Amino acid sequence: MSRPVPRLQRPGVAVLALTLLLAVLAPAAASAQPRDRRCSHAANVTYDRLLSCVSADSVMEHLEELQAIADANGGTRASGTPGYDASVDYIVEQLTAAGYEVTTQDFDFFYYDETAPSRFAQVTPTPTEYVEPDDFYTATYSGSGDVQAAPVVPVDINLDGDRANTSGCEPEDFADFPEGAVALVQRGTCPFGQKALNADAAGAAGVLIFNQGDDNPNDDRFGVVFATLGEPGVTIPVFGISFDLGVELATGEDVTVDMFAETIADERVATNVIAETPWGDPDNVVMVGAHLDSVPEGPGINDNGSGSAAVLDVALALRNARTPNKVRYAWWGAEEFGLLGSDEYVYGLSDEERDDIALYLNFDMVGSPNYVRFVYDGDGDAFGLEGPEGSAEIEQFFLDYYGLLGLASEPTEIDFRSDYSAFFDFDIPFGGLFTGAEGEKTPEQAAVYGGTAGEWYDPCYHMACDTIGNIAHDVLDVNVDAIAAAVLTYAFSTEDVNGVPGRKVPGRPLERVAPNPRAGVGGGSGGGHLLPAGA
Repeated sequence: MSRPVPRLQRPGVAVLALTLLLAVLAPAAASAQPRDRRCSHAANVTYDRLLSCVSADSVMEHLEELQAIADANGGTRASGTPGYDASVDYIVEQLTAAGYEVTTQDFDFFYYDETAPSRFAQVTPTPTEYVEPDDFYTATYSGSGDVQAAPVVPVDINLDGDRANTSGCEPEDFADFPEGAVALVQRGTCPFGQKALNADAAGAAGVLIFNQGDDNPNDDRFGVVFATLGEPGVTIPVFGISFDLGVELATGEDVTVDMFAETIADERVATNVIAETPWGDPDNVVMVGAHLDSVPEGPGINDNGSGSAAVLDVALALRNARTPNKVRYAWWGAEEFGLLGSDEYVYGLSDEERDDIALYLNFDMVGSPNYVRFVYDGDGDAFGLEGPEGSAEIEQFFLDYYGLLGLASEPTEIDFRSDYSAFFDFDIPFGGLFTGAEGEKTPEQAAVYGGTAGEWYDPCYHMACDTIGNIAHDVLDVNVDAIAAAVLTYAFSTEDVNGVPGRKVPGRPLERVAPNPRAGVGGGSGGGHLLPAGA
C-alpha cells in the first residue's frame, strides 16, 4: 500500500508493451498444480466447492515463494528490481499453466530508494535526535545531502485560524531566503514537489515540510507528513514532520538542524500482469486486483504479497469456472511509487473498454498481524466520500459476508492510497478489503478484534520485517474465502451493482454456509475456513 500522494488527473497513457505469454517451462506448469487435484480439475462454481478449494494454507504456499524470491534478490520485490521481475514470472507461470489468457504490460517509471539511513537532529537550542518514521519521514524522491547545523527559516507559514497557506508554492516566497539555510514550509495548496523545487532553486540546503494542523475529517493534518515529491528533480534532502514539531522549529530562537539523506532515483521499467477467463461476457467484466510490488526496504509479504497471493489462489480455484461474466485479474506494478501500474492500465483504456468493466475489487493488505477487518466505505456513510454508483452495494456484500460468520467489521476511508483510485476517477464501482497499515489500533478495536491497542495494525509496514512471519493466518483464512465468494457472486451476476441481469450461483446459497466450529471463529479471534452447513 502506498503513502498518500497528490490526486492528479492524467491524460490517456499509451501501452508501452502488451505481450501475450504463450508458454512456460514444464517445471513451472508442474508447480502450478494445487495440492488438491479435485480443485484443479473441477469447475468449482458453487460456494461449497469454491470455499473448500481456497484457504490460508494455499495462500501461504504462494507467500513462501514470494519470500524465497525476495531472499534471493537482496530482500526486496520492489518494482524495477530483479525481485519484482521474478515475482512477475512466478505469477505468470502459475496463471499460464492454469489455462488463463495472460498478458503483461510494461511501462516506464521513476524508481527511488534510500541507500543509507536518513538522519535528522535539532542542534540548537535543544539538542534532539529524531527517529524515522516516528518523528520524520524522508520524502519519496528526496535528494541527497549532508546538512550540518544549518539555520531553520520559516517560509510564508500560517499558524493561526484554519492555517490555510500557500507556503513555498511560489518562487517569490523565497525572495529573501538565505542560501544554505533549511526551508521550513507548511503543507497546503500546492504539491510537496513544487514547494521543494522552489526551495532548491533558492539555494536551500534542505527542506522540512510540516503538517498543516487543520481539522480535516478525511486526513491526518497533525501527524508526520509522509510525502512524495512525485518524481526526481530535487537535489537536497526533504523530510516530512508533524505539525507540532513544525511549530516548535518555527517559533524557537536560533534553531539549527542536521539533515542527512542518501538516495537514488532513476528511470526503470515496471510490469502489470493481466489474466482473464476465455469465456464470459466481454461487455460486463468483473475485475479483481492487487499490487504485486513491495517497497525497496523489504520483501512486502503482507504489503502486498497477501493480496496478490489471495487473488492468485482464487484465480487458480476458478480456472475451469465457465461463468456468465468475464473475470479479469490484475497484479499491478509500481503501486508503491504512486499507484502507477493501475493508472497506466486504466488511463490507457479506451472509453469503450472502461465502460465494459462492471466493477473492480481491490485487495491490498489482507493479513495484517494486528488487524481490523476493514471494508472500503463505498456508501460514504462513515467518512463522507461516496464511491461511484454501485460501490455501496459492494461494501454491503462484504459487510454481510462477515455478518454471516458473526464477525465484526468496519468501514475504511476512500483515501486514494491504493489501486482503486484510477477506477474511481472513471466512475467504475469498486470495493474491497483491508486489514490496516500504519494506523494505530484503538482500545475499542482491540476489545473487538483482539491484538494490541496503540500499535500499528501492521508493525512491519514498509519495513524489512514484513516477512512470512508478518501474516495473521486467521484473518487471511477468512479474507481469502470472502474474496472467493465475492468473485464468484459477481462472475454470475452484477445486477445489484450495475443493473446488468445475471444468474444465481448454482447450489446452496451463501447464507447456507457456516464457519467451521473447530476453527474457533469469534468476534476477536479471526476466523476459520467456511464449510457447507451441517458439515
